This record gives sequence, C-alpha cells and structure tokens, in this order.
Amino acid sequence: MILDKLLSSLAVKVAPFATCELASGWRLGMPGPPGVLLHFVLKGHGTIKGPDNEARELAPQSLAVIPAGVKHDLETVGPISNERRINAVPSDPGILRIVAGPPGNPELVIACGVIDVRYGQALDLFHSLRQILVVDLSTVPKMPDLFQEIFAEQRQHISVSDAMTGALMTQCLLHLFRRLPSEGDRAMPWLISLQDPRLGRVIEAILDDPAYPHTLETLSATAAMSRSAFAELFSNMFGRPPIGFVHHIRMQRAIEMLSVSKLSIDEIADQVGFSSRSHFAQAFKKHTGAAPHAFREHSKERAGLLP
Repeated sequence: MILDKLLSSLAVKVAPFATCELASGWRLGMPGPPGVLLHFVLKGHGTIKGPDNEARELAPQSLAVIPAGVKHDLETVGPISNERRINAVPSDPGILRIVAGPPGNPELVIACGVIDVRYGQALDLFHSLRQILVVDLSTVPKMPDLFQEIFAEQRQHISVSDAMTGALMTQCLLHLFRRLPSEGDRAMPWLISLQDPRLGRVIEAILDDPAYPHTLETLSATAAMSRSAFAELFSNMFGRPPIGFVHHIRMQRAIEMLSVSKLSIDEIADQVGFSSRSHFAQAFKKHTGAAPHAFREHSKERAGLLP
C-alpha cells in the first residue's frame, strides 16, 4: 500500500525516553515539547488534557501524540488532590523516571519520548498536527514489546542503538498511521489524503518513479483534476507544492544511494531524474548543505569504512 512505501524510507530520530509514573490522585504537568512527543501507556488508566482542557481517556496501549509546543497534563482516574509540574522535556541519555506522588506502586505508567519523523530532509510527517491525538493500539499485541526494546537499546549508550531505535519506532509509527484515518478530523490531513484515490495515484507514481519528468500537468492528469484544483489540494494536504514534493523525494533517493550503493555520482544523478552531474550536484548541495562526493565520504566515515 502507498503508506507502507512512504514509511519504508523514513528518517526517524528518537530522543531519550522517560517513564512517567503517577500515584493515585496525582496530576503531572508537562511543558510544550520541542518536537512531537509520544506518550504510550504501559500500565493503568487516566486522562490527558491539553490547552483546550478537553479530557481524553488513556488506557493500556493508548498512544497519545502531542504536537510540538503544546503544554498538557497527565492525570490518574478520580479526584486529583496533588500535582507535580516539570519545566522541560528530559534530554539526558538513557531512561529517566519522572515520579508524581509516593514511589512504589504507581497507578499510571507512561513511556514518554520526543521523535522527529521525516521523509527526506524537510518533509515532516507531523507538520500539520495541531491538536493532541489519542489512538487505541491495544489490538497490536507487539506494541509493549517494541517500547521495551526501545528502552533496552537506549540503555546501551552506543551509536548503533540510534539506528536500531529508529527502526523500532518506525514499526510503532506504521501501526499508528494505519489507524489514524479512522480518527476523522483529528488525523493529519496528508494521511487522510492517501485515502483519496486521486492523490493516492499521484503519490504512488512519484514514489515508484521519482526520476520521471513529472510536471504539474502530468501529475494533475494522473489525479484526473484541473491543474489549479490539484495544486491547491496537494499543497494543503502535504504542506508543499507538488513539484517541491517530487524534488524532496528525488533528494531522499539520492541520499540513500550515496550512503549505501556503489553507483557513480553520474549514475545516481540519472536515476533521480537529473540530466547532468553539475545540475544534480548543485541541487543536492542546496538541499543537504554538502556536495554529493563530500556527503558520500562523510557517510563512509560514519559507517567506519574509512580510517
């Protein structure tokens, strides 16, 4: 399916996780995170409240997605008589424990972590999220195990753990994104758009063959829409114009090939739709800040392939 193709090439970064443990009758006030924040309920029931003060129920294996900058509160079930507030999202390495109330037997235990999810350098998959989402993932038996594996990787403090953690989080996100269209107005618009066969055909065409000389005319024809209506709908859903999307997909493919393949730069340029090496190099440097050759050498150094 189209969503699987999109997610197969994501760049996912996961900041150090924390566990939030709330005793009965306690509230934990959380600051607005610097990026998208996930809360996954490991134990217990409770609620989460955002700036709108709307209470959204939390149950085991609920996954709450908090937009960047949105302050919110976590609460246990029943009357709240005590409160702890924290001023910053944890950033220390490893797994932190944030405890609200007497330690021992918390009523509500939540895994909390900031993530960054992108396709290419600038296509942020959560760019249009404006309000808190809570999705029930209790029908996915492997979810608790995935979060426990993320914890285990982050405890190791080794560089390879970042890649493993990103791969594990990608699996979690796949389950999340598959369920979000059923959330209606709370879902990200671009995700809803993939259910629209017109835009779905366009995204599939771009992902299947980014090197094709796509134009606004060819893409709008694929969608069976007028140029102006297609361009407006696509930009509203994806946060960038259609040809801008094509460009970022091409650059992401180039990044992947420079990192892992032995193809020459000329061959890579051709495979991502550039007729000349110089044009490709100019576009790539503008996109990443590095020339293709320098980017490839740096990738080898990071992988330990060069002295």
